[in-house]
Amino acid sequence: MTHMPDIRRYLKHGTLPQLRAFEASVRLGSFTRAADELHMAQATASVQIKKLGETVGLTLFEYVGKRICLTEAGERVYAGCGEVFRALCSMEQGLVGLRGAAAGNLQVAVPSTARYFAGRLLDAFLQHNPDVQASLQVHERIALAEHDLCMLVEPPQGREVVTQAVIPNPLVVLAPASHPLAREKDISFERLQHEPFLMREPGSPTRMLVLRLFARHGIVPKSRIEFSSDEAVREAICAGLGISILPRYAVGVDPALARLVCLDVQGFPLEAHWHFVYPVGRRLSAAARAFMDFARAEAKSLFRDCLREAN
Repeated sequence: MTHMPDIRRYLKHGTLPQLRAFEASVRLGSFTRAADELHMAQATASVQIKKLGETVGLTLFEYVGKRICLTEAGERVYAGCGEVFRALCSMEQGLVGLRGAAAGNLQVAVPSTARYFAGRLLDAFLQHNPDVQASLQVHERIALAEHDLCMLVEPPQGREVVTQAVIPNPLVVLAPASHPLAREKDISFERLQHEPFLMREPGSPTRMLVLRLFARHGIVPKSRIEFSSDEAVREAICAGLGISILPRYAVGVDPALARLVCLDVQGFPLEAHWHFVYPVGRRLSAAARAFMDFARAEAKSLFRDCLREAN
């Protein structure tokens, strides 16, 4: 039998969650972002990483000024995380065929701006899982409790939900191509208060995000008209009725996008993603879990295909 180094220190309950928290913190450059990605409190992620250092028996991080940097031991553990996770992924891929494809019912709800991409994603998933019976519901106001999974840019406020980022969809300041600010650079956010601003309806997650952003700068948008969908806002911008802050991509072929420009406003684009969202405590079906796993692996390449078609 080939001699193997003593790995008993790692063969204990909790080591994999410790490695997962450590890997995410290093990859994302932030304990807070890692905690968000893993759907845990920042304190919990910090405890997991501290326990990993105790398991290894070496210091994994050190402070250089105000920056947190990996020690040599931390670098080696981070490299080891990649090897461990790749081995587990390889093992899982080999087991998928033994389990068989997913089956059952799956109901996904999306706003209209995501219907094209979500339809493409769902169709690709069904080609690999023909025994799943799926439906795609398109609503502007989505009731989380009525669907297996929902796809949203901004998860609802005040609700205990689980989120999984699917694809990037940054927020930008959109204006008609003929707008006087279209050719200006490094525009201050404060200048937006003088522009007619087109808003989503009360209760819209996008509206709440925009109002928080204006409040952070101590100004109030010069709201002109309210609309019930992002598509309606885009068409109104094209018609010259005002400007707005919206997700950059309609996640599909949206003719209005060719007639709009993204203003070069300080602080933009704002980082945002399309997310899968479902209530905390819900036990997902096998079909829903399989669809989330499929999206994690395939969504970005499929999204790039959609954008190429749109252009």
